[in-house]
Amino acid sequence: MPVAIITGASKGLGRALGAALARRGWDLVLDARTAPVLAQTAELLAGHGTRVEALSGDVTDAAHRADLVAAARKLGGLDLLVHNASALGAEPLVRLEALALDGLRRALEVNAVAALGLVQEALPLLRASAAGAVIAVSSDAAAEAYETWGGYGASKAALDHLAAVLGAEEPGLRVWAVDPGDMATDLYAAAVPDDVGARPAPESVVPAFLRLLDERPASGRYGAPSLLEAR
Repeated sequence: MPVAIITGASKGLGRALGAALARRGWDLVLDARTAPVLAQTAELLAGHGTRVEALSGDVTDAAHRADLVAAARKLGGLDLLVHNASALGAEPLVRLEALALDGLRRALEVNAVAALGLVQEALPLLRASAAGAVIAVSSDAAAEAYETWGGYGASKAALDHLAAVLGAEEPGLRVWAVDPGDMATDLYAAAVPDDVGARPAPESVVPAFLRLLDERPASGRYGAPSLLEAR
């Protein structure tokens, strides 16, 4: 069975993507910081008959990243690494003039530095896979200038560039940075708590991610809405 590591997997897009892969027969290594919620998600996904290893921890911790890769190795290897864990830098978001530098550092550490650290740890297994792939969950804030989204957007822009260079350096892998578009997630609610507008559920964009896995287009940056429209 193929094996995936998904960070930030206890809720939202991470859980939705994990559920879709479980239905396809994938084995999963799931990461999140909140152990009880992660355990509930793991129990739910294991109900599909898939093997699930749930490891709570912080992706900025090198030992935790090593444990995630070791769990994948125990399951038989690694075919997909999904960087979904994210930090905003401030909750709620604030203008750059008020953004604490420690908040910016946290966003960069989680969204970019830890993502590269996990790739470095996982590369031997990904290279050994017949279909190794990396998905970096990006944001439109990485490419557009939105007030108050500067720190988060900068960290996601860094992630995008790391993904682009990784794709150039590792032609045997597929490396996709994916902007999922607007979603109703806890992260968005924390970012802009006063925005009560309706947004799509994370499950609605999962078919875009599955399309990448099915069709394996060239490494690059993709928008989930365009992937869905083109079907």
